[in-house]
Amino acid sequence: MTGEWIRFGIVAFFLILSLVCFTAEVIGVYRFGFVMNRMHAAGIGDSLGLFSVLFAMTVASGLELQSLKFLLIAVFMWFSSPASTHFLGQVEYFTNPSLYLRAERIPDPGENEAEKAEEEDR
Repeated sequence: MTGEWIRFGIVAFFLILSLVCFTAEVIGVYRFGFVMNRMHAAGIGDSLGLFSVLFAMTVASGLELQSLKFLLIAVFMWFSSPASTHFLGQVEYFTNPSLYLRAERIPDPGENEAEKAEEEDR
């Protein structure tokens, strides 16, 4: 009887956590105006929110074959979500002519050293 209440508490905690993550995702996608910021907000639901739901479902159903299916769903989402986000970011980078107004490029520390070396060679 006590084990069922502990299981219920764990499931409830992770479902509430996922609800908070998905709510933050929706609010962020709705409120942010820049595409890159929207993609960042959408990443919350894809990573932590999805993990929380799948973990809660695994705890609720117990360790069965169904748990393996939940794990495979999580693995698929964790591999496909960053790839699609990177693709969307590249599309925005190459097609938005006014991107420089919103984003600032920070040079790598190695770039400055390479430029100094080129100037010394001249």
